[in-house]
Amino acid sequence: MLPIGPLMIEHRLIERMIKILNMKLISISETNILNVSLIDTAVDFIKTYADRCHHGKEEDILFRELKKKKITNEHKKIMDELIKEHIWGREATKRLVLAKENYLNGSKDSINEIIGIMKELIEFYPVHIEKEDKHFFIPIMEYFSKEEKDNMLQESWEFDRKLIHEKYKTIVDNLE
Repeated sequence: MLPIGPLMIEHRLIERMIKILNMKLISISETNILNVSLIDTAVDFIKTYADRCHHGKEEDILFRELKKKKITNEHKKIMDELIKEHIWGREATKRLVLAKENYLNGSKDSINEIIGIMKELIEFYPVHIEKEDKHFFIPIMEYFSKEEKDNMLQESWEFDRKLIHEKYKTIVDNLE
C-alpha cells in the first residue's frame, strides 16, 4: 500500500462526518436551537481526527519527506496551499469553540456565527480533500522510492499508535 492509502481512507471518514454536520446544520438553521454536544463532538473530531491525526501525518511525515526532494513548482505551490488550508481549518475550529462558549454564556446571536462557521467548514473540507486526492497525493508519489514509501507507511502506523496516548495525556495534564 502506498503511504497515501491511509490518508485517502481518512478522507472518506472526514467526508462522512461533513455530511452529518451538513444535515445537523440544516436542523440548527431551521429550529435556531443548538445541540452543544454536537458542536463538542464536531470540534473533537476535527481537532483530533482531521487535524492532529490526518493533517499531522501529512505535515509531519509526507510533507517533511517531500521537502527533501526537488519537486516541481506546481507541486510546491499545492503543498504550500495545503499547509495554509490546514492552518485555516485550525483557526476556523478555534472560532467555532469561541462561538459555542459565547452561546453558552448567553449570547443568542452567536448561533448565527456558529451556523456561519459550520457552513465554512462544510464547504472547505470537500474542496480541500479533492485537491489532495486528485491533484496532489498520486502525482507526488513519483518522487519516492519503494523503500521511502514503505518507511513513510510504517511511520504513519506508528504515528496513529501514539496518537491516543498523546490525546489522553494532554487531557490529564490539563486537568492537573
